[in-house]
Amino acid sequence: MKIAVIGAGAIGGLAAGYLKNKGEDVFLIGHVDAANAIRKKGLSIQGIRGDFNIKLEAFVKLESAPELVILATKTQDIAAALKDNLKFIQGAAILTTQNGIRADDIAAGYLPRENIISSIVMFGATCLLPGEIVHNFEGSWIIARAFAKNDAKVIEISRVLNQVFPAIVAEDLKGMKSLKIFVNANNCIPAILGMSMQESFSDPQVSRVSIAIWKEGLKVMDKAGISLSSLPDFPLERITKLASLPSQDAAKIFSGIMANLSKEPLYGSILQSIKRGKTSEIDYINGEFVRLAGEKNFNAPLNQKLTEMVHQVEASGKFFTKEELLKNIESLVN
Repeated sequence: MKIAVIGAGAIGGLAAGYLKNKGEDVFLIGHVDAANAIRKKGLSIQGIRGDFNIKLEAFVKLESAPELVILATKTQDIAAALKDNLKFIQGAAILTTQNGIRADDIAAGYLPRENIISSIVMFGATCLLPGEIVHNFEGSWIIARAFAKNDAKVIEISRVLNQVFPAIVAEDLKGMKSLKIFVNANNCIPAILGMSMQESFSDPQVSRVSIAIWKEGLKVMDKAGISLSSLPDFPLERITKLASLPSQDAAKIFSGIMANLSKEPLYGSILQSIKRGKTSEIDYINGEFVRLAGEKNFNAPLNQKLTEMVHQVEASGKFFTKEELLKNIESLVN
């Protein structure tokens, strides 16, 4: 299977590198700086599976038609990536990998719905420099048809992906994607502070904010009538049980979990984008709670404030201190 990975950041680079290492016919499409770096020096992968460098082809745009496109851009970049490469991807299977719940609908604005396969990435990686990836932690790769029932093509693609990560074909991907928003929702905190996740959440008072994010998010999902489904690596009860505890007790537990998430500094996707001078996906994570609440004519004030603070960091390049963060949201955290 000829595979094009569009997006040479953390997830795209890691997937391309591991698939190439397994002998797959895979190449990367990325920004000029990433494509040039990979062509000159190869793709460097470090982390929990060891360190290696692998040579693979990298381009700014597609030059031939692949059978499978792994779309690994951020959600806000999907439209541009598809338009730039539309000539060669009309007949390909398109695998979306984005956080949030809007990627498939955006892709369907440019491609036949029957070509789109959706997925959830549960492994974690970091990319702060072009062509250099750190694999932080393991996890599964969950896939399903976005707009139809699963079929032989989904099974075929799952077998390809299973070479590098445990691939799971799901029946209720929508509920899982909604829960994945909660997994990613705390990435806004390191982005606001400019710190690693381990450093940010070592402070129980900061971790208390995370519990409040989840509590507000659960209310939003309930009022929006959206059912959440457990992820293979992240059961729904992990959130509901913590959210039911007194905030200080839940914060201590959460702090302990985050401190041991990865030996390497873990920044989260939002801060990674900011560090690379790119806009982040905050509007599709915490901003998704705000959007869903607005559709039902109520508010999600904590997630709205945190989304605004991330946009302020994006615009100014200046991070907040922990004291400034807590002061800004003091009245919104119970």
